[in-house]
Amino acid sequence: MSEEKQNVKEEKLHFFQSIHFKIALVFALLLLIAFQIVGAVFIQRLKSDNLKTFKQRVELSSYVDNSLAQNLSSSDTQKANAKIRMILEDVNNSNITDVQVVDAKGNIRGDNDVDKRSLVGQRTTDSDIKQVLYNGRTYSKMTYDRSDNKRYYISITPLFSSTGNTNAVVGAVYIRASLESVYDSLNNVTAIFATAALIATVIGLLLAIILSSAITRPIDEMKKQTARIAKGDYSGQVHVYGKDELGQLAEAVNNLSVRVEESQEQSESERRRLDSVLTHMSDGVIATNRRGKVNIINQAACDYLDVNEEDTLGKSILDVLDIREDHTLHDLLENQEEITLDMSADDHDQILHAYFSLIQRESGFISGIVCVLRDVTEQEKIDRELRQFVSNVSHELRTPLTSMRSYIEALNDGAWKDPEVAPSFLKVTQEETDRMIRMINDLLKLSRMDSGRVKLDLELVNLNELFNYVLDRFEMMLEKDNNDTHSTKSKNYTIKRDFTKKDLWVEIDTDKFIQVIDNIMNNAIKYSPNGGVITCRLLETQNHVILSISDQGLGIPKKDLNHVFDRFFRVDKARSRAQGGTGLGLAISKEVIEMHHGKIWADSVEGQGTTFYISLPYHEYDDDEEDLWDEN
Repeated sequence: MSEEKQNVKEEKLHFFQSIHFKIALVFALLLLIAFQIVGAVFIQRLKSDNLKTFKQRVELSSYVDNSLAQNLSSSDTQKANAKIRMILEDVNNSNITDVQVVDAKGNIRGDNDVDKRSLVGQRTTDSDIKQVLYNGRTYSKMTYDRSDNKRYYISITPLFSSTGNTNAVVGAVYIRASLESVYDSLNNVTAIFATAALIATVIGLLLAIILSSAITRPIDEMKKQTARIAKGDYSGQVHVYGKDELGQLAEAVNNLSVRVEESQEQSESERRRLDSVLTHMSDGVIATNRRGKVNIINQAACDYLDVNEEDTLGKSILDVLDIREDHTLHDLLENQEEITLDMSADDHDQILHAYFSLIQRESGFISGIVCVLRDVTEQEKIDRELRQFVSNVSHELRTPLTSMRSYIEALNDGAWKDPEVAPSFLKVTQEETDRMIRMINDLLKLSRMDSGRVKLDLELVNLNELFNYVLDRFEMMLEKDNNDTHSTKSKNYTIKRDFTKKDLWVEIDTDKFIQVIDNIMNNAIKYSPNGGVITCRLLETQNHVILSISDQGLGIPKKDLNHVFDRFFRVDKARSRAQGGTGLGLAISKEVIEMHHGKIWADSVEGQGTTFYISLPYHEYDDDEEDLWDEN
C-alpha cells in the first residue's frame, strides 16, 4: 500500500509535466489567443466606426458654416458679432463643449462658452487655428486634457467667402467635443467580450482536459507496456480502444511485444550456440568492441596465450596479444593483415598466426574486431626443415652434376667407342643432367627468396611493350621451328593478343618478371594441343594491372587448382617429367610476383584450358613524372 501511495503522490507531483496537462494547456492557449486576435480586430473596427460616426455627428451643418462666413465677410463688425453669437447659441449638441469662430486676421469673433465671451475681439493664440487660416485646409485631432482627465476631439474648419470670383478664407470654426461617450461604449463592449472570452476559455480548458484524458489513456497504457518489455516481461497486452491511429499504435505495440519476445528467445538460442561453437573450436577466437576492448574470448585462445578469461575481459587486444609496440588499433582496423606471434618459451616452441577481420553493420559502421589465433608451430617447423633440406641438397649436388655435364658433353663430341649405343645413352644422360641442374638452380632461387637474400632491381617499365617483346620472341621461336624441316618438336600454336591501348607504366624487376612470363608461356605451349590458341590479355583496373595467359589444354582438376603453386607439385607427374618440368617454375613465379606486392592465381576448367592471372599494383603516372624517369 505504501508503494502505491508513493506512486500516486509522484503522479500528482508530475501532473504539470504530463502530456495530459500539456494538451489541455495548448488547447486553452490556442483558444485564448484566437479570442485575443478576434477581439483586437473587432474592438479596433468598432472604435474606428464609432469615431467616424462621432465626427460626423459633431460637425456643423453647411448652413451654419455659410451663415458664419457671411457674417465674417460683413463690414459691420459689431452687428456681425451679435449674429454670430446667436448662431452659436442655437448649436445644440451635447457632445460639443466649445465652439469658437475666428476671422481671417485671427481675431476671435464668437464663442458659445459664456465664460469665454470676454475673449471676443482678441487675437487667438492657437497655432493650429493660425495654420488652418494660412493654408485653408481642415484640421482635426484627438487630445487628452490632464485638467479633467478626459479625451477630446478637436476640429478646425476654414470658412470661405461665397462672393466674388475667388473663394477667399474669411475665418475658421474651432470645435471641441468630448470623446468620453465613445470610449465608455468601447470599454463596455471590451469588458463584455473579455468576460465571454474568459468563460469560453475555461469551458474549452475543461473540454480539453476531458479530450486529452481520452487521448492519453491508451498512451499511458502503451508506456507501461513498453516499460514492462524493457524489464523483460512480455506477457501484458495494451487495450485497443478504437480503430484510429492510437488503436493502430496499440496493436503495433502488442505485435512488438510478441516480436521482441521471439527475437529475445532467438538471440539467447544463438548466443548459446555461439558459446558452444567457441568452446569446442580448436582455434582461438577473440572479439572486441569498437574501441578494441576484449568482450569475448574462448578457452582455446586462453590456452594459447596462457591467460584467464576474467583477466582479459575489458583489456585492449593490443595488450592481450602483446603487440602494442609494433601495432596500433588503427593498423588492425585499416589493414587486417596476418600477424605472426612467437609465444615460444625455453621449454616449448609455439608460433601463432593471428587473423583479423572487422565486425561491420550493413551501414558500414565498424562495431568491433574478431581475431582468430591458429597454432602453426608444426607447420613452421616443417617449412624450416624443408627449406634447410633444399638448400643443403642443392649445394651438395650442384658441383658434381656440373662436372658430370661437362664430361658427358666431351664424350658426346666423339670420345666414345660404341658408335650405336653410346650416343643415344649419352644424349639422354645429358638431358636428364640438364633437367636436374635446372631443378637445383630453381631450388637455389627459392632458397634465396625464402631467406630474403634476393633483391629486386626495380625500374619503371612500359608493361605493354615488355609483354609484346616476350610474345614476339615466342612467335619467332614458333616461326623458326616451322621453317626447320628437321625439327621433331615443332608444335603449331597461335598467340592472340588483347591489350589495352593505354600505356601502363609499372615498377618491376624486368629480368625476373620476364622469367615469370616465360614460365607461364612455356607451360601454355607444353600443355596446349597442336594448333591451339594462346590468348594473352593486359588490362587496367582502378589500382591494379591485370595480365592473363590462357591456353586450350586439358585443364587442371578443381581439387588440384589450389596446389599448382606448391613446390614440386605436378598435376600429372608422368607427363610433367616427360615434358621436362621440375615442378618449381610456378612456385618461383609466385615468389617473384609477391616480392612485387602483387598476386598470381589460376582458373581452369577440365577439358577447356587454364588461365593464369597476374595482378600488380598500379599508380598512374602523369606526363611530368614520365619525363623525370626518362631524364634519369
